[in-house]
This record gives sequence, structure tokens and C-alpha cells, in this order.
Amino acid sequence: MPSFASQADLQAKKISFTRLSRNCYAFTAEGDPNTGVIVGDDGVMVIDAQATPLMAREVIRRIRKVTNKPIRYLTLSHYHAVRVLGASAYRADQVIASQRTLGLIRERGRQDMASEIGRFPRLFRGRESIPGLTWPTMVFKDEMTVMMGRLEVRIIHPGPGHTGGDTIVWVPSQRVLFSGDLVEYKAGIYTGDAHLEQWPGTLEKLRALKPRALVPGRGPALRSARESEKAIRYTRDFVRGLYANAKRGVAAKKSLKDLYAATRRSMDPAYGAYPIYEHCMPFDVSRAYDEARGIKHPRIWTAKRDREMWRSIA
Repeated sequence: MPSFASQADLQAKKISFTRLSRNCYAFTAEGDPNTGVIVGDDGVMVIDAQATPLMAREVIRRIRKVTNKPIRYLTLSHYHAVRVLGASAYRADQVIASQRTLGLIRERGRQDMASEIGRFPRLFRGRESIPGLTWPTMVFKDEMTVMMGRLEVRIIHPGPGHTGGDTIVWVPSQRVLFSGDLVEYKAGIYTGDAHLEQWPGTLEKLRALKPRALVPGRGPALRSARESEKAIRYTRDFVRGLYANAKRGVAAKKSLKDLYAATRRSMDPAYGAYPIYEHCMPFDVSRAYDEARGIKHPRIWTAKRDREMWRSIA
């Protein structure tokens, strides 16, 4: 049986800090979680915090190479521990999240934290520095606008997809989109808490913005309209393929183990070489299997459930 989840993944990734427009930057790391940065007239907004305060300091070091302005806002694109638990390092004036994300923190924040740390220890370097769950200080329902001096920044909950509370950050004057994990590119796509049937429709709302640059949740920063379109399409095709396999498997009364094998045969040729694909697929197929059987609200992952699922597909 292979090592559980990504416990054996210990190799550090190369970090890039890319300028996308006059005000927007992307912190990326070869398929590890990305962070977005917007430098406004009067301060900085960070989109997604990294997993620990220690890891967040890597982002802050790069921010300080381009500006000394204070970090005023931290926006959570969604609630997964690997994205948010480094929040305290930024000392932001406001931590922004959607109402549905706040609900997910209340419902499953502690379980998610224990589950994710157990799955992927490399992504939680310095986890002893985590002070606890990350809680928003500012919550919105559908959309809000932050004026960073003269720079308009729109924060939007476009609909369910990667989670029920997904949030994007859009800089309309520069057509730069920070998508969180609603879009992932040239990487395995994690769907363990997803709403797979609704996700493609949510992606259409992002595509309609016609971004000229896009920072996905994982994968390289996209620096053109063409590349941004490709990334949205990549995510849509993965999600549709995963869910179609699950619906066929459930209709054929396949077990989770048999569905997992069939899905891997179907999807490995297109996606198998990308980072964290091996890590994501057991969780992805499990969620797709649930949704295809009518479980619309994703079940909570716990450290115990993680290992039970892993053994069931071995």
C-alpha cells in the first residue's frame, strides 16, 4: 500500500513572485498553494494566507521587496487549512470571507485542520506557530467592493464549486482575477469538499469576466487572456470528467474501490503527470461517488475518515 496521502512528499518547491499588472502579483510554488497580492494606494491586500505563520513569512518577505505599505486586508478564497492558518503573520486590519465560508468554519474548521495536517505535513512547516482557527472579521453575502485608495477591488462569491463558500477577487481596471481553487491549472485538482454539478456553471461566471491575467489556486500564474481561458477550461474539463465517471459508476452499482480504479484509467492519461494528482484523486473520487449517490452537502473529512477511505481503495 502506498504512503498515506502525501506524507512521503518532502521535496521543497521553487517559489516565484510574478508581477501581473501595475498593482497585482502572484506568489506561486510549482503546484503548492498560491497566494495573491494587490498593492493599492494606501495598503496591501493578500489573497489566501498559506498554511502556517512560518510559511506566510515567505510571502511577506516578497511583498516587502516591492512595497512598505501596511497589509490592511487578508481575503480568504475559501476555508481549507492549507490556505488560511498562516493568517496571524500578516497582522491585517481585516480578514474577509463569504458568509458561506464562515458557516463552513463553524461546521468543520477543527476537523479540517486535523485532517489536512495529517495528510500533507510538508505544507504545514512550522505548524506549532499556528495559534488556532482563522476567523474572518468582515463577512459578505454575494459581493463587496474595497477601495484601496483609487483602486477598485471587487470581492465576489460567484457560487459553489471547490467548496460552498468560494470567493474570487477581481481588479476590474486591470482585468486581473484571483480565483482561489475555483481554478487550478497544470496540477491535480482537489475536489474533496466540492459541489461538482454546480462547479462548471460557476466557472462560466469567471470566464464571462474575460480576465487578462489570472492567479489560480494552484499552478502557474496566467499572464494573458488566452492562458486564463485555458486554465478555466482545464478545471472545467477535469470536474466534468470526474463527475461523469462517478455517475456512470453509481449507475452500474460499482463499489468505491472499483470506481476509483475505473476513474484512474479514464483520467490518468490526461492528468496523471501533474503535481499532487496522486494525492487528490482518492479524495476526489470519494466526493464524486457521494454526490452521484445524492449526497449534495459534502461530508466532513476527519483524520479517521481519511484513513478509512484510503484503506478502502487500496
